[in-house]
Amino acid sequence: MCIKRVLVSSIFFILTMAGVSAEDGRGDRVIGSPFATRSAVLGTNGMAATSHPLASQIAIDILKAGGNAVDAAIAANAALGLMEPTGNGIGGDLFVILWDPKTEKLYGLNASGRSPQGQTLADLRARIGEDATEIPNFGSLSVSVPGTVDGWFRMHERFGSKPMAEILQPTIDYAREGFPVTQVVSYYMGLYQARYEELHATGEIEEIKNYRNTYLINGEVPAEGDIFKNPDLANTLEKIAEGGRDVFYTGELAGIMDAYMKRIGGPLRYDDFASHTSDWIEPVSVNYRGYDVWELPPNGQGIAALQMLNILEAYDLKSMGLNSADYLHVMAEAKKIVYEDRARFYADMDFYDVPLDKLLSKDYAAERRRLINMDRALQEVDHGDIKLASGDTIYMTVADKDGMMVSLIQSNYRGMGSGLVPDGLGFIFQDRGALFSLADGHANIYEPGKRPFHTIIPAFMTKDGRPVMSFGLMGGDMQPQGHVQIVVNMLDFGLTLQDAGDAARYHHTGSSEPFGAENRMTGGGVLEVETGISQAVREELRLRGHVVEIGDGAFGGYQAIWRDPETGVYWGASEMRKDGMAIGY
Repeated sequence: MCIKRVLVSSIFFILTMAGVSAEDGRGDRVIGSPFATRSAVLGTNGMAATSHPLASQIAIDILKAGGNAVDAAIAANAALGLMEPTGNGIGGDLFVILWDPKTEKLYGLNASGRSPQGQTLADLRARIGEDATEIPNFGSLSVSVPGTVDGWFRMHERFGSKPMAEILQPTIDYAREGFPVTQVVSYYMGLYQARYEELHATGEIEEIKNYRNTYLINGEVPAEGDIFKNPDLANTLEKIAEGGRDVFYTGELAGIMDAYMKRIGGPLRYDDFASHTSDWIEPVSVNYRGYDVWELPPNGQGIAALQMLNILEAYDLKSMGLNSADYLHVMAEAKKIVYEDRARFYADMDFYDVPLDKLLSKDYAAERRRLINMDRALQEVDHGDIKLASGDTIYMTVADKDGMMVSLIQSNYRGMGSGLVPDGLGFIFQDRGALFSLADGHANIYEPGKRPFHTIIPAFMTKDGRPVMSFGLMGGDMQPQGHVQIVVNMLDFGLTLQDAGDAARYHHTGSSEPFGAENRMTGGGVLEVETGISQAVREELRLRGHVVEIGDGAFGGYQAIWRDPETGVYWGASEMRKDGMAIGY
């Protein structure tokens, strides 16, 4: 089966599947799906797909200069931290799935940080109030150790080829000389600026002067086309390039971050940075329609996508029709069921024995599938009966001429993060610690030195032990739902790599969450859909008990690279809902 070459011959079928209407039945494209924004990008020597065009160009430049996919991925990720601070930066965490052609093996990297070792649960409750059900989303109490820089060096140590100084230099240059701000980034910077000002006024964010000095231009939010510079970040990256990861975790930069936290009353300390480590971990998979789909195990939510695929494989989705009422109903119901397990069982596996084998088993999927009634939407559902042994993000992917493929996701969480910029360093601390639970006995309960539940997940697909696709779709709880939609769009409906991302999406919200004792699904949640879903389909879903709304843009950001296993040609796709692009050569 050669997915990327599939062109659906029946125009009526395409239009019905995609929820697209056109007066002439064809739309504006002379070939391919009428709802697609463009054809896929092709290349033989390398491919980069990121959410910012300049970052994609940097990755390609690194590949053309003799670097490999890991070198290019680090370079592009560094650039995104500068150019798209609304989604990521070196104050955040990072996860990777990587195909190494030399060993012909997939590798997983968990470069997420941990909570402060010197703050107990009792200490935290005393700070936020004994009656609090959630950790504040912003400010110092939500900050966990940034893992990205260590993740870069762990990847580079094992697979990199070019010096880190050369890899980081393009971003250092852009940070000093400036670059034009793109449309989507400018929009979100405006939203976060307003939010941070409000939260600083109420005291949730301890200080905001550093943020203003770093991210505003003459006191104003950068507009589309404005030239933005970040000399503090340039200096920070230069020190990292020269001093390695240790300058960040045990050297000068760690000392600055420690002093900043002490100054504002935050709980992170030098020892938390000094003790940080990333971990190489084994990706996990399920087989769907003859392809192995790979995710990383918790503390992330990647296995939710695998659990959903296990439930869905028993349905003839193709005969239902893409974005039909039956299709959207069964997809939403599978999501509701799986997210109850996500809320109960997903946590740091160093602290909790996550029942992975059971959650990913086909028998368990069959058991849970019996909860689905095609005529009526679930209003409430509980997690599985398992016996236990004891906003915002970026996604990017790069591939090189030798067949190495890197699937990388990186985030600060909730947009730009905590709102706190350490003195003179040019980046924002993440607020990932807000995803801990405060409920006694919960798998994801806050503990010192523990990794919080994570939403960011890279993905990969293989067939018969050979790599075919590195992909991801960022966006909080949208991510497992998005991964499933991409896989189903390609394997069930034969959409091309670009079409699979351009097709109208759904996003179910309101499921139970792994944080906050009161975050339980009631009333079935809300099924948000894009405007490509027809009014008739929306009405049919309402008759089945779904609350259906036209969504407000929370449908994620997709990038992907497909590798033809026969010719080695790369196909690249990028998200029409973001500023980015795929580039090949």
